[in-house]
Amino acid sequence: MKKILAILSLFLICTSCATPTVVNVIGPNDNELNCKELSLEITKANQHADEAQEAKKTGKPHNIGAILFFLPGMVFTMENAEEASKAAKERAQHLNKLKEKKDC
Repeated sequence: MKKILAILSLFLICTSCATPTVVNVIGPNDNELNCKELSLEITKANQHADEAQEAKKTGKPHNIGAILFFLPGMVFTMENAEEASKAAKERAQHLNKLKEKKDC
């Protein structure tokens, strides 16, 4: 029973440190993408923004674990989620500007 409890605790601590992905606003090959590829990249950026917003919710398992076991991890996750959301939105705007330049 102690082993199961220890494994469960370790799992909760590890998952409490989960953070959303922060994307690069400008990719190295963005100017070479065609219209279809730009649209796909915009979709990906929007998905990253949605994931970041989801990570902010306190009802998520990793946030509950962070609150219970490692409160500074919760603060870090919230800050990282905000940064990831902002970067994803800026990437989508950058890609939209490229689409306008290419008359897509």
